[in-house]
Amino acid sequence: MKSGNKRKAPSDQVSELTTNRLSIYLRCLNRLEQAGVDTISSQALAEQFHLNAAQIRKDLAYFGEFGVRGVGYYVKDLKLHLRKILGLDRKLRVAVLGAGNLGQALADYPGFGREGFEIVAMFDTAAEKIGDQSRSGVPIYDIRDLKKMARRERIDIGVMAVPAEAAQSVLDMAVAAGVKAILNFSPGAIKIPLGVKLKSVDLTVSLESLSFYLAQGGEGE
Repeated sequence: MKSGNKRKAPSDQVSELTTNRLSIYLRCLNRLEQAGVDTISSQALAEQFHLNAAQIRKDLAYFGEFGVRGVGYYVKDLKLHLRKILGLDRKLRVAVLGAGNLGQALADYPGFGREGFEIVAMFDTAAEKIGDQSRSGVPIYDIRDLKKMARRERIDIGVMAVPAEAAQSVLDMAVAAGVKAILNFSPGAIKIPLGVKLKSVDLTVSLESLSFYLAQGGEGE
């Protein structure tokens, strides 16, 4: 194995499951660096964090050759490579669409900032919220100003936390404002135009899945 990044896989050839695993590897590397670990093999990485060593090697091979024979991976270097692959080598500016309880909680979550995601604005329709700010100081704007503010604040990602009946119209506004990546916490089906990436987190569906697990006596996967 040689250290370095000789090739990069086109994004359309890399599955979402692969990118999800890269995020997991990055979390593991963060913990190793905090513990003062300088190098680690794929086998040791897998054993320590209950992963699959062959899968780690296969996933990393999409993007280059990062290991050194007889040494393994340099933790700090591999971490930097993964951050670059995931686009985390720059600050990503995020707007929360919906300033209700969930939206406010998301805007104030400190973990986003630690990973390079900067919450720069919130948007809502409620007159009593517009002009106010979240507990951590994120300003709340009128959703009708989204297009103007998206350009001014250079928003990369939108996080939708609005009622189901408003989700499609808010998504359409975000797309019209030039936002190409959306994390959606609103339930229900949404039509997504070409060129826009949407990831949905339906909390109710997740709870129902857990309910099913309990109803079956807590057996199975």
